[in-house]
Amino acid sequence: MQEETVQPQSEPKSLEALLAEAQAKIEQQRDSMMRAVADAENARKRAQAEATNAQKYALERFAEGLLPVVDSLEAAVKSADTSGVELTLKQLKGALEKSSVREIDPKPGERFDPYRHQAMAAVPSEAEPNTIVAVMQKGYALHDRVLRPALVSVAKALEKAAENPTSSTDSN
Repeated sequence: MQEETVQPQSEPKSLEALLAEAQAKIEQQRDSMMRAVADAENARKRAQAEATNAQKYALERFAEGLLPVVDSLEAAVKSADTSGVELTLKQLKGALEKSSVREIDPKPGERFDPYRHQAMAAVPSEAEPNTIVAVMQKGYALHDRVLRPALVSVAKALEKAAENPTSSTDSN
């Protein structure tokens, strides 16, 4: 006869224990999900606040660069010396350049560019048509974006005098 050795098997978990374990796992996952949702919401709010501040204070450095110019202009107005105004203009141009604001100052004879220039008048000229004859006001650009186009006069072809079919020698 063979002896059967019966090994005691671990008792199967009761349904109540399995249910409690599953509920604990669900609660743990729910807690992790809620934390992830809260983290995402906090990150969204933080990014929104940073974007709002960036927009609100975008010109801060530019404005700080102009403050010495304002001071110099105030001093130049109080003084009768015009050299102070010239110095102030130089400071202002420097502040604009630091902020990537560049002049659009076309020279006579340059080709008219409708993206950078605004034609205020078309004047008869011996210059090539659609070239700049005179600059009325400089324009300005910030990086590649035109803030204000240069106001210019543009050349148009000279009108030729209409020829009279009867000349003065023919009249009698």
